[in-house]
Amino acid sequence: MATNILQEILTVKLQEIAAAKSAAPLRALRHQAEAAPPPRDFTEALRDKITGGSAAVIAEIKKASPSRGILREQFDPAAIAASYAQNGAACLSVLTDAKFFSGSARYLQHAKAACNLPVLRKDFMLEEYQVVEARAMGADCILIIVAAFREFSLLTGERQRNEDMVTRMLELESLAHAFGMGVLVEIHDGAELELALQLNSPLIGINNRNLHTFETRLDTTLQLLERIPPGRIVITESGIHTQADVALMRGHQVNAFLVGEAFMRAVDPGAELARLFG
Repeated sequence: MATNILQEILTVKLQEIAAAKSAAPLRALRHQAEAAPPPRDFTEALRDKITGGSAAVIAEIKKASPSRGILREQFDPAAIAASYAQNGAACLSVLTDAKFFSGSARYLQHAKAACNLPVLRKDFMLEEYQVVEARAMGADCILIIVAAFREFSLLTGERQRNEDMVTRMLELESLAHAFGMGVLVEIHDGAELELALQLNSPLIGINNRNLHTFETRLDTTLQLLERIPPGRIVITESGIHTQADVALMRGHQVNAFLVGEAFMRAVDPGAELARLFG
């Protein structure tokens, strides 16, 4: 059986949250969040691309991953962000998890300062503290991973009911919306989709990568499409590496993409974006 990478990540994440609370109390952090410049509209940026007939690409800035190790030795988030913006990205996604993805809040801030695109904080969000932290660092959107909440309930021995998990996710979503941020709700299977659809965000990300094994199958997106009601924006995540992959998704009316590894391994990430989606 494969190592449960997600459980390992969440165990560390809880320790990191506790340390962050000690270093920067919530009250002080909230002042920073409220003083931050207004967020850029993440959802509208995606809609604008789709309405105009283009693929809406959330281009990711990621130095490493647990399954692949270091993806990019020469890592300049500002230069990568500028290249993405010049080559048609709708939004950015920046990893802020340090231990497993070699990410940083500084990377998000440098990337955002280098362009006019809205930025997703890509991390494992479990508590309201992290939402306030995201706004304080300048994020325009947060990620809610349904699998993380399911795993979290097992990890803590609380075995929460689905209703309780939805309540917790709604609390994070509501706080993000109160700050003017978007929310991308990520799922991996039908059971998680049922929970995700109880949230209010129009953004449903279908991750083709199993977070327990890190295996990737594009069929994950295709098999769940008919269960997603009109009005939601489906974003396919992971496993998009070729123009054929893009054509497959667009042929099924999936017009929003979150792509990281294919860009990070390219000499010029923005040029690879233009090639893949051109």
